[in-house]
Amino acid sequence: MKILIRGAGDLATGIAARLYRCGHEILMTEIKEPLTVRRTVAFSRAVYEGHARVEDMEAVLAGDLEEARQILTRGDIPVMVDERADVRETFCPDVLIDAIIAKKNTGTKITDAPFVIGAGPGFTAGKDCHCVIETKRGHTLGRLIWEGTAIPNTGVPGNVGGYTIERLLRAAEEGRIEPTVSIGSQVEKGQIVAYTGGVPVYAAMSGIVRGMLQEGAEVKKGMKIGDIDARCETAHCYTISDKALAIGGAALEAVELYGRIKGKYGLVILAAGRGERFGGDKLSSQIHGRPVYQYTLDLARSFPGVEKMIVTGNERIAQAALEAGVTLVENREPDRGISWSLKLGLKAMREKKPEVEGILFCVCDQPGLRAATIQKIWNRAAVKREKIICAGHEGRSGNPVLWPGKYFPELMELEGDVGGRAVMARHPDQVEIVESRDTELRDIDRKEDLEEIWERRWGI
Repeated sequence: MKILIRGAGDLATGIAARLYRCGHEILMTEIKEPLTVRRTVAFSRAVYEGHARVEDMEAVLAGDLEEARQILTRGDIPVMVDERADVRETFCPDVLIDAIIAKKNTGTKITDAPFVIGAGPGFTAGKDCHCVIETKRGHTLGRLIWEGTAIPNTGVPGNVGGYTIERLLRAAEEGRIEPTVSIGSQVEKGQIVAYTGGVPVYAAMSGIVRGMLQEGAEVKKGMKIGDIDARCETAHCYTISDKALAIGGAALEAVELYGRIKGKYGLVILAAGRGERFGGDKLSSQIHGRPVYQYTLDLARSFPGVEKMIVTGNERIAQAALEAGVTLVENREPDRGISWSLKLGLKAMREKKPEVEGILFCVCDQPGLRAATIQKIWNRAAVKREKIICAGHEGRSGNPVLWPGKYFPELMELEGDVGGRAVMARHPDQVEIVESRDTELRDIDRKEDLEEIWERRWGI
């Protein structure tokens, strides 16, 4: 797959290494003046040196996408100066990984690529990316987070060789850095290791200099400019760290899982109900200032790599769906019940994507449903390919439901106001429930439900 990595520091390089060695195409972006402390093991060095070799890999500075493609053809890794990663618009990556490690999101959106990964604090899975990688040293390092966030930044560096805060070198003053030692040098506590803005920076411990900013880099007072390692292993200065490899392994796991999902499934939204119990057009009713149907369409936007369709006879919904990139399947006979909508969507999806292995059916009146839950359903389907996967809470199944192709014939035999639940009842041992919040499963049948869902979902 084509993978765009924002950032080319040491941790981003660990991610690139894992993916590159498994045969993926990697393009990395950086800022004009990278501030990577562990630059001997970072591809960001290519920005000011023209190329950077790390272990058995070569990164080369590319001036534009055409040059980047030539570098990819040679089997190397292109690095572009592109702070906002605008190249994604023309490179069209399958996966975008934000590995800037800025401890905040600097602009990455879940819609930037079919699959988006955020490394470290500042990202929320299901909101601005599809999954988050834990980057904090400790028991959870390298774990994939499919719902929620990574551990917040504590401001205290991880323990390496028995030291935390002491191992960091920080700028004594604003200005340009002038190192007095090199990466790999042995230093003693109290020794001057650099000048920043003309002011000396002293080592707070003895050890080996594992990282140091390049000479002439512009720094701010208090900024991290170097790193001392008490273990004094010279090889550690020139090889990718255990932390970077753990994070890279997590990225590889996520990418490989996405590879099992990519192109395999479709999404069909059912929005042709008559709203008899509600007493009118419930999908156009307002919740929190937006029509009910808009919440499901917004969820659909979170999965740009998935073929999406909506079954409806409502012109307003049809227009909003087209604006959201969702293909319209018109239902002119809503009186034929939910089975008719289901069959229309199933038939249209199979005609457009004959190779589809499964279809996720969503109803349009669940405004509390979250992208994280849909992603977890895709994930479960990737490893439980023959199972019926649905959202649920404490053993109670609900919508949405992902149907593997083996059940398509049974779904096409449904009649009247009978939905897929009848097929599930015939195969109870084939149903897998993905745990979700109770508020996500609540749909709107009555006007009272609008206020109840509003209060439960937003806590108003």
